[in-house]
Amino acid sequence: MFAWAAMFTILLPLTGTAQRGSGGWCTKNNYSRIFDPKTIVEVKGAVASVEKITPETGMSAGIHLMVKTEKSEQISVHLGPAWYLDNQEIQFAAGDAVVVKGSRVTYQNAPAIIAMTVGKGDQVLTLRDKKGNPGWNGWRQGKGGGRGRGRN
Repeated sequence: MFAWAAMFTILLPLTGTAQRGSGGWCTKNNYSRIFDPKTIVEVKGAVASVEKITPETGMSAGIHLMVKTEKSEQISVHLGPAWYLDNQEIQFAAGDAVVVKGSRVTYQNAPAIIAMTVGKGDQVLTLRDKKGNPGWNGWRQGKGGGRGRGRN
């Protein structure tokens, strides 16, 4: 019994650090689970604004684009954690023409897209795979890592 208590005391702090570097942007929270591979769409449009959001309590700030589509729909495009996007070669600004591929979902009672890829000009930023697994999993903050660098 004492051995179990000692092991629990040793391992408990380690479970808290497993996701600390991700800022809460792991695959096991409610926000990450809304990605649905069955609802993948592609939209073209122009960035109306770039904003920081905090999707859920306990998560660090993320970046989303408000995109006005070719069909004149305004839709929120969720990219990923700000710490990851700040370290990418491709950056987004109001007025940029973009092509977004991702899972069309409902987020906070409004339509949104959880982006897999976002293209701008001849650059493509890959954020998630077809199952919704994010490119920043295993990526070390500030280290560049080479994953998801956005060049085709």
